[in-house]
Amino acid sequence: MDSNRNDSPNGRNPGGPKKPKGNLWVTLLFSVAIMLLFSGIYNTIVDSQYTETTFSDFLKEEKAGNLSEVELKYDRIVYLTKTEAAKEPAQQKACYTGLPTGGDTMAMAERLAAQGVKVKEEIVEDNSFITMILSYVMMFGIAFLFMSLITRRMGGEGMMGGISKNKAKVYMEKKTGVTFQDVAGQDEAKESLQEIIDFLHNPLKYTEIGAKLPKGALLVGPPGTGKTLIAKAVAGEAGVPFFSISGSDFVEMFVGLGASRVRDLFKEAAKVAPCIIFIDEIDAVGGARDNRFGSNSEHDQTLNSLLGEIDGFDSTKGIVVLAATNRPETLDKALLRPGRFDRRIIMDTPNFQGRLDTLKVHTRKIRLAEDVDLKKIAQTASGAVGADLANLVNEAALRAVRKGRKLVTQEDLLTAFETVMMGSEKKNSVRTETERRMTAYHEVGHALVAALEKNAMPVSKITIIPRTGGSLGATMYIPDEEKNLYTREDLIAKIHALLGGRAAEEVVFGTMTTGASNDLQRATGLARDMIARYGMSKELGLLSPTVVTNQYLDGQSSLDCSQEIAATVDKAARSLLESCYEENKKLLSENRGLLDEISEYLLTKETITGEELMAYVNAAKHPSEEA
Repeated sequence: MDSNRNDSPNGRNPGGPKKPKGNLWVTLLFSVAIMLLFSGIYNTIVDSQYTETTFSDFLKEEKAGNLSEVELKYDRIVYLTKTEAAKEPAQQKACYTGLPTGGDTMAMAERLAAQGVKVKEEIVEDNSFITMILSYVMMFGIAFLFMSLITRRMGGEGMMGGISKNKAKVYMEKKTGVTFQDVAGQDEAKESLQEIIDFLHNPLKYTEIGAKLPKGALLVGPPGTGKTLIAKAVAGEAGVPFFSISGSDFVEMFVGLGASRVRDLFKEAAKVAPCIIFIDEIDAVGGARDNRFGSNSEHDQTLNSLLGEIDGFDSTKGIVVLAATNRPETLDKALLRPGRFDRRIIMDTPNFQGRLDTLKVHTRKIRLAEDVDLKKIAQTASGAVGADLANLVNEAALRAVRKGRKLVTQEDLLTAFETVMMGSEKKNSVRTETERRMTAYHEVGHALVAALEKNAMPVSKITIIPRTGGSLGATMYIPDEEKNLYTREDLIAKIHALLGGRAAEEVVFGTMTTGASNDLQRATGLARDMIARYGMSKELGLLSPTVVTNQYLDGQSSLDCSQEIAATVDKAARSLLESCYEENKKLLSENRGLLDEISEYLLTKETITGEELMAYVNAAKHPSEEA
């Protein structure tokens, strides 16, 4: 959006001042400089082909009869001696000297010709001066056209007039089109930001008691939780100008330009206060400083300017700085102190009610069939963020259109969830019967172990239809209830379920396949966390040497300990995995008939539900009742 558009209700231009007229003169000066530069370079290249001498040297060569060729120009004499003429053409180098004032070139030409010298005289026409002027005008025109194109590419603000301008977009309430009604699943964040909105609407209510508006609020959370969306919603609710800029827009290769853009951004914001400044991905400009490259780098100057501007503006005028990041641990400590970003608002993965509310928001404009149960979808999509749910609803609508329906059904939503999580079905995949059987037993191994375990999550679906995500089959679970706290028994049950597929392969086929690679990675990570992070082992006791980095991104962890402790962690994790694996093999061997029966049923139908699985399990547990 053009930041210079006049979208403000009172007629002011929130995008800053109009384009300065001096930028035309800047472009003209740069054009002249380029013209003179290229002209000088050209003359230097031409002159480098000759050796400069004096007129006396030329007369000496003439007197000695050593001249081979002479060219008389309007401002100089270019000559080639017989010594140079005897050389190879590529090695010859002519000389030149200035033409004496008032010299008679015609008489000189006749004299040299009488001596047998090859003479070439440049004819000076009356319009030669005009031709020279036109050539310079043409060079200037080309340079000016080039500079104009460069200026337009840089936003039409001129070379130096626009390069340091901020790139912030300015949204008004009617432009954002987002309010708190469009944001769901983040009630705590909305409550924290509601005070800022109220202050922008009724500042006297707070200033009378002596309260100050928080200068800044940092939105922290995983990708897709709606940080940018809720920032736009704050501007939409408050009805104030909304300056939106990414942290990477401040980063430039020239030292000082980033700092200049920061100052320009806050200068424009002060003109239209009250307003909101939103800096997305602030870690790009607000990362912690160090002394490895000195304190005069572009990053440090930009960050210092940002800190100074936040300290400098008066919060009573109603300027609020919102920023978003996925990596708060990388931010500079000076940026997070009170008086700058006073509040840290966590936007975490939504719970069941949050997912349900988010689905209701995204399905407001979707035509749903009567069989749609959004509670079931919210329960199935455990761990999904707002962006995932929006994508899920859109995929379901697209599927309904492909199927020729005008309403989105429950099947569309469930299939869309599977598509988002695992990819589309590979309907034309060619597999041997052996591969299908191994895949079926592998997936039933997962499901049967989970069904027979006391603390495992219930199975919702088993399929052996391959997916574009790379899986040959899948076993999906659905939690009975939302859990934020897990016991040791819960985690052990998860490891059992993950290793159930590999155990079934060995029990039935006496071999191992590559299909368990992802299961083993997840089980190993969970076992290591139990030992080195949660203190759930006898080997380390309460010692927790794990350090978690990028909490809101990939959640990677590393060990901060001695080699002996690391070796102990590896040994304990291996022992735990082997113990769970042996228990799985024993359990499946004892229920071999049930394993075969369910696997054959899965081979026939390719997809079975959790209810069908439990029907087999309950029949095996209570055969008399089933009879």
